[in-house]
Amino acid sequence: VAVYSEADADGMAVRLADRSVCIGPAPSSESYLRADLLLEVARAQGCDAVHPGYGFLSENGAFASAVIDAGMVWIGPPPDAIASMGSKTAARERMVAAGVPVVPGTLAPVKTPQEALTAAEEIGFPLLIKASAGGGGKGMRAVHAASELPRAMELAQSEARSSFGDDAVYLERLVQKPRHVEIQVLADAHGSVVHLFERDCSIQRRHQKVFEEAPCPVLEEATREAMSHAAVCAAQAVNYLGVGTVEFLLDAQGAFYFLEMNTRLQVEHPITECITGVDLALAQLRVAAGEQLWFAQEDLKVVGHAVECRIYAEDPQQGFQPSPGPLLGYREPSGPGVRVDSGVVEGMSVPIHYDPMISKLVVWGPDRASALARARRALLEYHIVGTATSIPFFLALFEDASFNQGIYDTSFIQPEWLETALGDDEGPPRATFIAAAVLAFERDATQPHEVPSQDVISAWRGLGSWKRGGGQR
Repeated sequence: VAVYSEADADGMAVRLADRSVCIGPAPSSESYLRADLLLEVARAQGCDAVHPGYGFLSENGAFASAVIDAGMVWIGPPPDAIASMGSKTAARERMVAAGVPVVPGTLAPVKTPQEALTAAEEIGFPLLIKASAGGGGKGMRAVHAASELPRAMELAQSEARSSFGDDAVYLERLVQKPRHVEIQVLADAHGSVVHLFERDCSIQRRHQKVFEEAPCPVLEEATREAMSHAAVCAAQAVNYLGVGTVEFLLDAQGAFYFLEMNTRLQVEHPITECITGVDLALAQLRVAAGEQLWFAQEDLKVVGHAVECRIYAEDPQQGFQPSPGPLLGYREPSGPGVRVDSGVVEGMSVPIHYDPMISKLVVWGPDRASALARARRALLEYHIVGTATSIPFFLALFEDASFNQGIYDTSFIQPEWLETALGDDEGPPRATFIAAAVLAFERDATQPHEVPSQDVISAWRGLGSWKRGGGQR
């Protein structure tokens, strides 16, 4: 049974579900965030379990408790674990107690500028002000001098209040040019906790991920083992159940620090599935049903390399501004090692109300170079008409020498890089493409239909003959 808002009435989930129920208008506060409506639908439809998805109430301990109290299975960690990791300051305290390294900073929220200044003297500059109740860059401010702190704190508290309904903020040292590396964990109700290695999520815009790869291309084996052990300790410290992700910052010297724990299935989970062969969504269901893990840590191995490109309805040449609108044309790539997770179909509109993601391109290869080559080929096979997308950004990224060597950090995407990599030429206006598509349709309607040759429709063209190795790509 799928639920949807009025804005998602044409979505893929509605079309594929056995049953689907509209729960309200487009604003999430009137639909997806209405826990009472969700429970009402679940009861009326005879559901025995609730899967919270990626966002909205997926990390809401109160909603998890309400599902359990209603006699249904919550497909996720216990409410106490969600609450423990939902507050960044509470999570830091738990991690310190568990022996997991954390970035130096305050373990409790700071409430006044004077309190913040006192704490900053011990932490040192530069530092970050961060919202205790959320993430995604909301309520976050970098501060490089004491004179900047009062105003930055005021702005961070205001943004945290509007984004999360909680203006609590804390301070931590700003780790310069870190990589964002996270460890996937999985736990059952019988005491088993395993890790499924790491993902590098350092390519970000506005502190939000746009590209991920697994494994991390620069992580030393000793650091991998230590970070994975820390992630398992973090999960054990909160009696975790199901799938979760422990996120770390990795500095240039190889030291790592706990950042946060996401108590849900991550958007980027498919690349872990590709390199381990473990279906994480299925694992959620089996663990929630009370089953024991069917493998041990020593059974898990990394095979090959996988990357994920988040295809957004955004214009990278305009600072990744959202570009919602109708998908007048939509075709996904395919081929060896290529997987596309999407919720859209041709003809529907990308709504303005939610995250403007169109699909996730997930590509596996026997090594990093082949995975990136396959991803580039797949990007060229996308056909999306009606909205700007992030595809030109990824094509430019894959041409960058430093990126291809695995040399990048969370500050990689800068306006200067975008200007150089993408250029100032925005090409013909979108209306030109729409007019051309209409003209082509009208001509096609009056002429006999001919099937285009493979050379016309395939982005394999130009990659070289198989005798020169092109076929392996």
